[in-house]
Amino acid sequence: MFENSENKTITIHGETVKPGEDKWIRIPIDRLPTGTLIEIPIYVSNAKKPGPTLLVQGGLHGDEINGVEIIRRMLFEGCYKIKSGAVIVLPLLNVFGFIHFSRQVPDGKDVNRSFPGVNKGSLAARIAYEVTYNVLPQVDFGIDLHTGGAQRNNHPQIRYTESMPESKTLAQVFNAPFYFATSLIKKSFRKTAFDRKIPIIVYEGGESMRFDEYAIREGIQGILNVMKYVGMIDKIDPMLIEREASEFLTTHKWLRAPTAGMFVPQVLNGGSVKKGEILGIVTDTFATYCKEIKAPYNGFVFCINNQAVVNQGDALFHVGC
Repeated sequence: MFENSENKTITIHGETVKPGEDKWIRIPIDRLPTGTLIEIPIYVSNAKKPGPTLLVQGGLHGDEINGVEIIRRMLFEGCYKIKSGAVIVLPLLNVFGFIHFSRQVPDGKDVNRSFPGVNKGSLAARIAYEVTYNVLPQVDFGIDLHTGGAQRNNHPQIRYTESMPESKTLAQVFNAPFYFATSLIKKSFRKTAFDRKIPIIVYEGGESMRFDEYAIREGIQGILNVMKYVGMIDKIDPMLIEREASEFLTTHKWLRAPTAGMFVPQVLNGGSVKKGEILGIVTDTFATYCKEIKAPYNGFVFCINNQAVVNQGDALFHVGC
């Protein structure tokens, strides 16, 4: 993969990072009402030896903080000091959402539904524009870090694009507990990268606004696995996770609340289940009814909703086989 990659100077927003250089680049985006300038920080490590360019991106949704912490730890430990190729790191893309504890930017728009962006458009569109036209042209492949939203806890998993074989290979190399193909979403970052023939895998681990140590460690391990696979690093710290290959899921579906009530899960996230097994119940406060949610087939649970009080139709379990 990426055998024909050549050493090159990285140029982002008019700033250059030559082979053998490391640099922080800051792209000005907008100001707070107080006048405080908000910038997108980008770290670039460009090795002297030729190789591919990897993008590692966190915080596309401002409340999904596990990815931000994954990148922070790797920066702190010097994990991006590579021997070949280049790494472009966006620790926190949606700064506005982050400081407002929100998935979206303050005007309510989702950056991940605003690609490829518009230079003079909404705040979300301008953020997307900077990534599309200043960052993506430098990139050969990427890893986009996410969590579950709205109190849904994703067991560590990788999602890839089925029609792009390179992304499936990267998903296998990342070696999260689960991996599976998902459809491209219109105006998403992954769809925009796909249109430019750039393979992107999406790591999902944990839930929004909550650090999950297991998901963080899995994310670090997976990124290092990919970096080693493409020759950027020689070895991986042995203290990290060792296990068998990922479970490949060919079928997956959401199980939803049959009625409103209190939701009580009865299985562990990431565990295997058998067809007909009771995964959880939805009940009322007076014990007048109790609705069971059962596994539709033998497989695995890889997301559980941690919301205790649910409405009819709410997504409760993501299961696959």
